Amino acid sequence: MKKSFLSTSLAIAALGFSISVFAESKIEEGKYNIDPMHSKVSFEIPHLVISSVEGSFKQFGGVIDLNKDFAKSKADVAVEIASIDTGVKDRDDHLKSPDFFDQAKHAQMTFKSKKISGKAEDFKLTGDLTIKGVTKSVTFEGKFLGNVTDGYGNRKAAFKATTKINRKDFGLTWGKMVEAGPVVGDEVEIKLNVQAAKEVKK
Repeated sequence: MKKSFLSTSLAIAALGFSISVFAESKIEEGKYNIDPMHSKVSFEIPHLVISSVEGSFKQFGGVIDLNKDFAKSKADVAVEIASIDTGVKDRDDHLKSPDFFDQAKHAQMTFKSKKISGKAEDFKLTGDLTIKGVTKSVTFEGKFLGNVTDGYGNRKAAFKATTKINRKDFGLTWGKMVEAGPVVGDEVEIKLNVQAAKEVKK
């Protein structure tokens, strides 16, 4: 029994290793749907100057239109505000309230790309970010991690990207005491770790 379990574990580990090692750096064009089970949308904001609060959104989706001419690629993403998770329920409920995101009126945060510059392995992605009904142009710095075939024969593509925004630009302010003192910082870092599955033509 122990030998069988060990053999199975080693086989799974070897499969994961082979997938990571043989990821293809060349671009395979096509439409890719973001896989939320293997992706992450997270953020970090300064708190009391010397520390920070980290969180993520658990529900999101979108389409990446990958082109061999990488500069012609596009991305369209929507994030559900109700899925915010900072690890503290009371804080999450407050963030969803009219004091902050006002989730009842603005259920989603969206991003639509407008321009890509640089190389696939070191690119800048500029587009319209909309939060709480306010749209601003932001630029992500990112990296295309390659294409790979998973254990089920599905073609995948992966990316990493980060940007920083000022929360006040999007009307994310609340409480005179909070805004008057160094309780919560203005700059928010947004981090994307994205894995997307290529659409299969029928």
